[in-house]
Amino acid sequence: MIEFQQLTKNYGQLKALNELSLTIKRGTIFGFVGANGAGKSTAFSILATLLSPTSGDILVNGKSVVQNPHEVRAQIGYMPDFFGVYDQLKAEEYLDFYGAAYGMPAMLRQQKITDLLALVRLTDKRDQYVDDLSRGMKQRLCLARTLMHDPDILILDEPASGLDPRARVEMRDILKDLKGLGKTILISSHILPELAEICDEIGVLDSGKLIASGNILEIQAQLQGDKFITVKVLGDVNVAQQFFLQQQVEHIEKNDFENSVTFVFNGDDVMQANLLKAAIDAGIQVTAFEVEDKNLEDVFMVITEEVAKHESKTV
Repeated sequence: MIEFQQLTKNYGQLKALNELSLTIKRGTIFGFVGANGAGKSTAFSILATLLSPTSGDILVNGKSVVQNPHEVRAQIGYMPDFFGVYDQLKAEEYLDFYGAAYGMPAMLRQQKITDLLALVRLTDKRDQYVDDLSRGMKQRLCLARTLMHDPDILILDEPASGLDPRARVEMRDILKDLKGLGKTILISSHILPELAEICDEIGVLDSGKLIASGNILEIQAQLQGDKFITVKVLGDVNVAQQFFLQQQVEHIEKNDFENSVTFVFNGDDVMQANLLKAAIDAGIQVTAFEVEDKNLEDVFMVITEEVAKHESKTV
């Protein structure tokens, strides 16, 4: 279990983290969501014992990153967003170097390297020089390096950054495998749909503050009051537009090419059904009634916009 306890980090007048409190359960894939400068990398650096907090603490299975950094380091594997590789080493030699740095016996290192290269789908690259690997392969090799000492907790800062779609899918599948092995994984990414696919829970950071956290579906459900509805019709689309303008909808737009209208509707399933029935009763020939729920990107935008509105009112 990981417990962030009122974690604060100041750089002069700038608060990179502002009393961040959060609990992450063992075996969870937790995603940090936030724009550049939101505080994600700062939180990860403190958790990895590379940076000291201004105040507050993080407990990793009961051990303090402030008071017991050496004991915490033994439990974590950290993959930063920018990492270096030793180009003149082969993939096997690269992992062997880090295994030796962790004090692992040579025989144990060889078996561990074999297992990890298989896990990250690089078995056939064992004798290839690191410099000759693609970016995606280097990312997976760095992940293998992070796992050499078999940590319980993985901290992955933008692990899919710069990867092509195929490489991102491969990385996602590996993370799912690691979860199956019981690892607790903290991950940050700007590719929000991918976080939604692999994360059990997310935390939304904005200007160093945690403004929302929890199960993705629960957070989405809390914000599903507004939905985008597209209604396709036969006949005159202008008649349909005039009808829906008289209903409780917002931001209605007409699409002459598709003979449809799209609008924002704030209502539950029963109200949607009643709206559709009213349209049919009014003589509108509805051929499609499509409801689009918010995805993770929509959720992020709604949450941060609401925070911005609140802060502007309090200034």
